[in-house]
Amino acid sequence: MTYPQDPNNPYGQQPPPSGGYQQPGYGQQYPGEQYPSGGYPQYPGYPGYPGMQGPPREGSGLAVGALVCSILGIFLCVLVTIAGIIMGHIAYGKAKRGEAEGQGVALAAIVIGYVGIALGIGLTILFISIAAANGAFH
Repeated sequence: MTYPQDPNNPYGQQPPPSGGYQQPGYGQQYPGEQYPSGGYPQYPGYPGYPGMQGPPREGSGLAVGALVCSILGIFLCVLVTIAGIIMGHIAYGKAKRGEAEGQGVALAAIVIGYVGIALGIGLTILFISIAAANGAFH
């Protein structure tokens, strides 16, 4: 069965019923709608995109503190170097997760801390072997 086609309605859409509820057309708002039709509300998204920031990142204070401890520990005490290494690992982990800045500084603190401990062990072995060669342990 075929229906005659209306020249004003080429797609064959049915006219809206009279007296009933009609849907608003394009660009009209529904009752209680706060945003215009066709647009979407802006929600916070991924960090790095303009206008869509996540939680603020920490600074690099922990990484700088770790670097200072690692450097001072070479000259002062091994315990200060160990503290610098521990702080460096914590700061490096936070930087890798994106919670803080200073990943490179934290890595430098870790490397300098381990080099400081290796130098301390090496110098201790050197001094003991020199003392043993001079007969200090007779």
